[in-house]
Amino acid sequence: MATKIDIVSGFLGAGKTTLIKKMLNEALKGEQVVLIENEFGEIGIDGGFLKDAGINITEMNSGCICCSLVGDFGTALKEVLNQYHPDRILIEPSGVGKLSDVMRAVEGATADEGVHLNSAVAVVDAKKCKTYLKNFGEFFANQIEHAGTIILSRTGEMSDEKINACVALIREHNAKASIITTPWDKLEGIKILETIENAKDLEAELMKEVMEAYEHDHEHHDHDHGPDCTCGCHDHDHDDHDHEHHEHDDHDHDHDHHDHDHDHDHHDHDHDHHDHDHHDHGPDCTCGCHDHDHEHDHHHHHADEVFASVGIETSSKFTREQIQACLDALEDGDKYGMILRAKGMVPTDGDSFIHFDHVPGESEIRDGSAETTGKICVIGSKINEKAIRELFGA
Repeated sequence: MATKIDIVSGFLGAGKTTLIKKMLNEALKGEQVVLIENEFGEIGIDGGFLKDAGINITEMNSGCICCSLVGDFGTALKEVLNQYHPDRILIEPSGVGKLSDVMRAVEGATADEGVHLNSAVAVVDAKKCKTYLKNFGEFFANQIEHAGTIILSRTGEMSDEKINACVALIREHNAKASIITTPWDKLEGIKILETIENAKDLEAELMKEVMEAYEHDHEHHDHDHGPDCTCGCHDHDHDDHDHEHHEHDDHDHDHDHHDHDHDHDHHDHDHDHHDHDHHDHGPDCTCGCHDHDHEHDHHHHHADEVFASVGIETSSKFTREQIQACLDALEDGDKYGMILRAKGMVPTDGDSFIHFDHVPGESEIRDGSAETTGKICVIGSKINEKAIRELFGA
């Protein structure tokens, strides 16, 4: 098995070492781990507990991995690999280093070594995020921009409003990273490791689920549609052939934090060249094929042309009653659009999380384990993103 390399970056005082200790104690006990520290201009003072835990350390304290020590780093990395054959190497770079430079150094040093860069993490002090972005943007923003996972520290001391404001600032610099907002003392290290290594976006997962179901249901769409058909093809007034499909701009969805990147500009294409043969669709059919001109062959449409999603990250706390009220409200198609699926995990006033699932006419709310941050995803057709965000207080 190839050695994994994980970079744990973070601005000065963000809590990198505390996080690494938590990961070693709670998630990496069964692995052979080597930590490479790089303190800027000083002797490392945080290595003691790691040595006591039997962790092998290569400390490089005379400079920065991302500049003067690039060559030495490569040599040290080869020595570590040859001597210890580790399962994983953790690199804790200097707090004033640029993550992009550290990543390049790792990739350059490991090109011929049969190892790979597994993850790049940025630890961010949520209480100082705004100040650091303003005053140390060149370095602070670089760490945020290149991280696959961003882990907020000290959120237990902050209000929901301030945490959400911090997340919004981060999203201006990184649209796709997983962001952990839950206080560390409420999360097991293994949960953090899973997020780092998988970094799966809830919205992307649910969108994939809906898209796969849609494609499956429409593979053989040349049959007569029965009375219970729910594919959406009668959502359109056939007499109106002059509509412009790009009027979907009214719901300009912000997909900047999705793992998937859908280009909705393709809605502007001309449908006249499609052959659209409407069969005897039942009165309740909702397949969406009448959303287009008569000559449009909807089974050639990709699902992302029919469906849209809203993904919400939040540290706000909810009660079961509040979530139930939100899910009940989603039944209002005139206000929110045709909602096909909603799912989420949100914190409560206590230490637990509420997990919920919703399909039209049916919802389930249950207690669940703490997640790295609150997540809500709503998927449907012709959805009103603004109204949905307002419903959940986002």
